[in-house]
Amino acid sequence: MSNNKKTTIKDIASVLNISPAAVSKALHNDSRISLKTKEAVKKVAKDLNYQPNHLASALRKGKSNLVGVIVPRTNSNFFSSVIENMEEALNKEGYNIIITQSNESYKKECRNIDTLLFTQVDGIIASMANETTNLEYYEKIKSKGIPLILFDRGENDLNVDYIGINDYDSSHLIVDHLVQQGCKRIAHIGGYKHTRIFNNRIRGYIEALKKHNLPLEDELLIESSLTTKDGREKMIQLLSLKDKPDAVYVAGDYAALGALQVLNEQGIRIPEDIALVGFGNEPFTAMVTPAISSINQHSTEIGKLAAKTFLEHAKKTIIEQSLNKIILDAELVVRDSSNIKNS
Repeated sequence: MSNNKKTTIKDIASVLNISPAAVSKALHNDSRISLKTKEAVKKVAKDLNYQPNHLASALRKGKSNLVGVIVPRTNSNFFSSVIENMEEALNKEGYNIIITQSNESYKKECRNIDTLLFTQVDGIIASMANETTNLEYYEKIKSKGIPLILFDRGENDLNVDYIGINDYDSSHLIVDHLVQQGCKRIAHIGGYKHTRIFNNRIRGYIEALKKHNLPLEDELLIESSLTTKDGREKMIQLLSLKDKPDAVYVAGDYAALGALQVLNEQGIRIPEDIALVGFGNEPFTAMVTPAISSINQHSTEIGKLAAKTFLEHAKKTIIEQSLNKIILDAELVVRDSSNIKNS
């Protein structure tokens, strides 16, 4: 047999001179097949390097026991932690996951969705790419009756389950903290407004400034992709202002890291000259100098709740597109980068 040819059930049946149906039953441990036949089938299957066709099996059964996961990137501790906890909970119930990443690209996200639908996944758990404004492909998932659960980044217009933290309140926590530290000119390096979570963080920032009667100026509010490079560039932009900020709230830890690098390179004292707060509580925030204050996004809980929500759908005979919104309370972890009064 050619090494390039994929072994089938018919190949195993031919070697043993039994029917393909008997081979299939033996591989699925059917009680009607003798132990001797089962052992013979398994031995030949191993010798021929037989790999089950899970897609064909899923088409026959109408169930694949696979859950598709879409994340913007896997190199973030937040997303990797969500995936780890989600997978642990799903594995216990007999499900495996297929992980895809969009790299913040709308086109790649669409391809990922098509691939997962072709693979006959039983559900999709996703966090949207920064570029995504057209929800057509997510509507496509819903139209096929496949459970769709969004976490961290999701749009209310889709009318599906969502798990995340209170982004609006997070901004209030950060601004309140910075005001308590004596800051009066607070800048915000945010994500793009079209993404719900970043819009909520921007709204929270604006409302918190109003609450404290602080200036809201266009030059202090900057949208970006929140990469480390963006953090560097936007921090340089803020430092070029005639009236520099005395605090910068960054809506993502990687961009906060870039901002920190620039401040350190330019000899600006942190937090005495400029205080800095990030978002996400990535592990590196506690390791850099000074350590970066950041919002804890509760990745463990989000992963478990996303899995639980899917499993609730899986147990239903009729798919319901529910309005189950789980919003976790924000938590600010204060570190040296913004703790002016103790510096």
